[in-house]
Amino acid sequence: MTLSKRERIERLMAGETADRPGIALWRHWPGDDQNPEELARSTLDWQAQHDFDFVKVSPDSGFCVEAWGAESKWVGGDEGNRRYVAHPMRRAEDWAAIQPQDPHQGRLGGQVRCLELIGRGLNDDTPFIQTIFSPTAQIKYLAGSRDVLAHVRMHPDAVEDALAAITETTIRFLEAIQHTGVSGIFYAVQLATPRELTREEYERFGRPYDMEILKAANELFWFNLLHLHAADAYFDLAEYYPVQAVNWHDREGAPSLAEARSRFDGALVGGLRQRETMLLGTPADVRAEALDAIAQTQGRGFILATGCVTLVTSPLGNIRAARAVVEDAG
Repeated sequence: MTLSKRERIERLMAGETADRPGIALWRHWPGDDQNPEELARSTLDWQAQHDFDFVKVSPDSGFCVEAWGAESKWVGGDEGNRRYVAHPMRRAEDWAAIQPQDPHQGRLGGQVRCLELIGRGLNDDTPFIQTIFSPTAQIKYLAGSRDVLAHVRMHPDAVEDALAAITETTIRFLEAIQHTGVSGIFYAVQLATPRELTREEYERFGRPYDMEILKAANELFWFNLLHLHAADAYFDLAEYYPVQAVNWHDREGAPSLAEARSRFDGALVGGLRQRETMLLGTPADVRAEALDAIAQTQGRGFILATGCVTLVTSPLGNIRAARAVVEDAG
């Protein structure tokens, strides 16, 4: 029996098998991501072309920090990310400018509009989830990758006040998008790695704010996916965060999919290397890696994806090959 996309995702996020493994690939939309209508159109066209089991909506990260003075520009690159050219947090007193924002104004309001368009444009039961950057990710964009750790360690109280305002703004935004029909969030965590924040530091500056946002998300939505960014990210966050799915760089770091299956009860989202396989490999390489991922999990609670974004220059033949694997597995 063929399941609907929502039925399939619900079974997989319960850690069960479905009629087949799931699949979802997502990418950035440089240029288009500066306009709500264009981002919605590109996102819908991508889904119409590939028919994935859920849609991840991918605005550029600046949508959540521009109101506080961060500036970015498109300079090229296969990930599709923009480069930050202005980081407003330079001194301890600068953090006081981070006050809660109205989610209906500015770039946040534009993203509400984008989700309204996507919700109306998806003419079936396809789940769609909005990218939300964790408060630790947002302070990195505001202070810059080079300086953010110094701010955290030298001005902890000021940074914590800012983290609280960012958290409040994020929750306001979640409440503002509920009416769009969005299914949940793709919660992107950064700095949760020993190369950046120690475990003790993340327990103070990361976890409490993550939990506030994820608790709110679970009250509003049914499908919330945790993305742990970095090959050495603290995977055990997935074991106690209230999320239904987890995505991490499983091919570049620990744990493997097989190990993660014994540690996390929800859906495991990954299995494909974004660069070596999806960008530089062949359809045969994609198929082999995908089949290995399915074997590691026995297809139970498994959604085939890249460990991070699909690169914008990835061959369409590789994307089609990934899509075909899950159909064959069914």
